[in-house]
Amino acid sequence: MLDLLKTFRSFVFTSLLVLGIATANAAPSVEQLQVDFRKLGFGMFIHYNMATYHGVQWVEGYPCPSTFDPSGSIDTDAWADAAKAAGMTYGVLTAKHVAGFCLWDSQYTEYDIMHPKSPVQEDIVAKFIKSFTSRGLKAGIYYCWRSPGFNEKFKVLPPESDPAKHDLAAQIEFQKKQIEELVTKYPEAFYIWNDGLDDTIMTAAEANTWVRSLDPRIIASGNWWDWDKKGQPFSDIAITETYHFPESNSHPGETCWKLEGKWFWEDGFKTTSTAEQIAREIKTANARNANFLLNIGPDKQGRIIESSLKTLSKIPAAR
Repeated sequence: MLDLLKTFRSFVFTSLLVLGIATANAAPSVEQLQVDFRKLGFGMFIHYNMATYHGVQWVEGYPCPSTFDPSGSIDTDAWADAAKAAGMTYGVLTAKHVAGFCLWDSQYTEYDIMHPKSPVQEDIVAKFIKSFTSRGLKAGIYYCWRSPGFNEKFKVLPPESDPAKHDLAAQIEFQKKQIEELVTKYPEAFYIWNDGLDDTIMTAAEANTWVRSLDPRIIASGNWWDWDKKGQPFSDIAITETYHFPESNSHPGETCWKLEGKWFWEDGFKTTSTAEQIAREIKTANARNANFLLNIGPDKQGRIIESSLKTLSKIPAAR
């Protein structure tokens, strides 16, 4: 009888243990991901890519990787320190923008940071994620999709998927593979910022099912190509650029703002907002069910300009 009792207790203990592990490993619901995202409140958008070195916001064609030359290693720790000083809780880096140049070592293209002609030869996405997560900040990855609305002079995709030689279906497949690569390669990333992902590429239902299949812990945004549709729900997080959601907004969102007047650094770049102004914008965005993602554009050496560093450091007191 005693043996039977011991066996029963062991069975109950094992069952509870298995149940606890299964519960702990259960995929969070989209609703929980959205709640957790909104709790973050304030983040740093980092526009740094090939455009930084060409004095434009959108790069045409395929500039040689040799032109991406910061003349030394990129100090991503300084980015994270600036975010921390500003009271931010996460950062988002432009891993691939309109130039099609990738800031990670992608298996799908040579047009990336590890290209033989690239002076950098270091995975900037990996460095960025390590810098942010090591300071208790979350890290997200921005990826620019090639909307059919782009002029043909803007490649957006690497040469291996040159839009002049590949139809839309092939382009979509290539982009899916690259994002799956990012999610797999960087499991610490919590967020995929999809620029230009809308119903001209796939339906919202298709997009959301696909994202969940990559990793159910990932949350994703979808930034409409059509300016008039920005702010409307498409993915988990709705996006507005340089204007706020309406007061009635109910869908979790993210309001993107520029601290320096433009997204990417260029000659004459300067800080255009005070800490007090930014504090008011944060309050407005948060009150309208949106995080506030404040952009900074590192210069050609990968450094945040001094005036912006000072403004960022004053934001906590201004709030």
